[in-house]
Amino acid sequence: MPSQPGLRKSTTPRAGALAGVVFALLFGAVLILIRTKMPEGVQGSAEWLASRRGGIATATVLMPFAGISFLWFIGVVRDGLGRHEDRFFSTVFLGSGLLFLAMMFVSMSLAAGLVVTNTAATNPAAHAEMIDFGKMVVLSSAKTYAVRMAAVFMMSLATMWLRTGLMPRWLVGLSYLAAVVLLLASDVSMWVTMAFPVWVLVVSALLLARAPGCSSS
Repeated sequence: MPSQPGLRKSTTPRAGALAGVVFALLFGAVLILIRTKMPEGVQGSAEWLASRRGGIATATVLMPFAGISFLWFIGVVRDGLGRHEDRFFSTVFLGSGLLFLAMMFVSMSLAAGLVVTNTAATNPAAHAEMIDFGKMVVLSSAKTYAVRMAAVFMMSLATMWLRTGLMPRWLVGLSYLAAVVLLLASDVSMWVTMAFPVWVLVVSALLLARAPGCSSS
């Protein structure tokens, strides 16, 4: 039977792996901006927001694009599992990834609201309590809840890799180690949360190296 002209193989793995790199860079930038521009603690929030709102505004602009890239990354990882995908762990993997993304969107939406509210206020000091509350919600959503969902995402994916042998054991071990660190120490400092974008960058680089332009089975 003659082959149909115009049909080409999908290059989803390469595109998805590149999206993972984009996510790692953008999300890493978001975390750095939050850590450096949003001091942890509740003192002087009104003055801080008045002087550093530009960095937070930049983080809120970058986060949607990081989220879009992360969805592509999830897609290529599931494509790589193919027929080996485990329904139980795949459900946990997909659910935790979407929860992570939703919580980060909520966190950045609150940050954007703080920036707009403080800019519009004639007397920012009058909004100090609201700003303190909003800042603590932003930090808690990002480093306590969202990042722990990212840890579950990593552990469930590492478990599927361990069962199927689709990824090297050193990556499985690294995934478990980074996930445990995020679960236990994400509240210590926002710098700890950088483990997640670094992990995504490593996985994406490996996907690019293993399947340059070829679709996975």
